[in-house]
Amino acid sequence: MLFIAQAYNIELTSLQQITMLLILMVTSKGMAGVPRASLVVIAATLATFNIPEAGLLLIMGIDQFLDMGRSATNVIGNSVATAVVAKWEGELGKSEHRRCRARAAARGRVRPTVTRALLGLLLAGALALPAHAQSSPGP
Repeated sequence: MLFIAQAYNIELTSLQQITMLLILMVTSKGMAGVPRASLVVIAATLATFNIPEAGLLLIMGIDQFLDMGRSATNVIGNSVATAVVAKWEGELGKSEHRRCRARAAARGRVRPTVTRALLGLLLAGALALPAHAQSSPGP
């Protein structure tokens, strides 16, 4: 957004820049999982600061590469969080514990753990198709 303001030679005060930062932090929550969502967030915020929306075209070409970086950061963050919880529960790197759980699973006496739930959510999110990739059944 600052790039667009500079391209249009619009001066923003420090207070406006801090306000812009806070607004973008709140509105961008959960954006990494949605392709091209950043363009919608930036378009909405541009109007708030009286910056021309046509400036969005200046960053549209590079946004695809930035979107890939946001997605990669999201996947890495989810993976690290899963590993931290696994370590916290003592399930990371203990083969004896895994063998005992495998025996208990064979007997049907296994409780789901937070680690497995997080791993399941991570895999479900990674395997889910974006909304534009899903096809509706034909008539």
